[in-house]
Amino acid sequence: MTKTLILVGAGEGLGNAVVKEFSKHDFRIALISRNQMHLDKYEQEFQAQGIQTLTHTGDALHPETLKDAISDIVKEWGTPDALVYNIGITKLEGNQRIDSEFLMKHYQADAASAWDAANFVATDEFADKKGAIIFTGGGFAKTFEPIMSLKALCIDKAALNAMNIILHEELEPRGIFVGSVIVNGAIQKGDSKNDPSLIAKEYWKMYRDRNEYQLLY
Repeated sequence: MTKTLILVGAGEGLGNAVVKEFSKHDFRIALISRNQMHLDKYEQEFQAQGIQTLTHTGDALHPETLKDAISDIVKEWGTPDALVYNIGITKLEGNQRIDSEFLMKHYQADAASAWDAANFVATDEFADKKGAIIFTGGGFAKTFEPIMSLKALCIDKAALNAMNIILHEELEPRGIFVGSVIVNGAIQKGDSKNDPSLIAKEYWKMYRDRNEYQLLY
């Protein structure tokens, strides 16, 4: 029976690699991104590869749009089996002044909306299906060695790591698995370790095995 994955943060690289990996295991994929033009492109590419896809726009800066997108997906395809939250603002900060407004904007997309998306999807029906929620973490969240050109992202991924632990403890009794693949280093196509297709396999293993909720990759 075909299962459903909702991917928040579709995009070239890791997001689309996760799509391809899960599709190998009889999953159809609902893609959420803020850019409809990109979504149309990905949908065309995936359907040409025989991957059943559904797309909805949603902006992590505005969590209500993620709630609407997830609600629409559920109406069309029913309760999903898994949610992957794969968002992180990776634009180098350069000489950008880091103030509270800047930090809060990044925090919303990188972390707070991950919390919201997880709670949107964690319904009783999702629990009945033994659903899984997987976050994309960052290695600096475990090592506490910030990348100075990505200060906000480092702060946010550390917060996301704490959220992962909290949600794992809270939702596990209901039968919902929550975990994080904590990627250490830059994701780069062709890299012997951090190629997106290699990392994507860890998401599938986490979903399948459900025995390690903090994977430092």
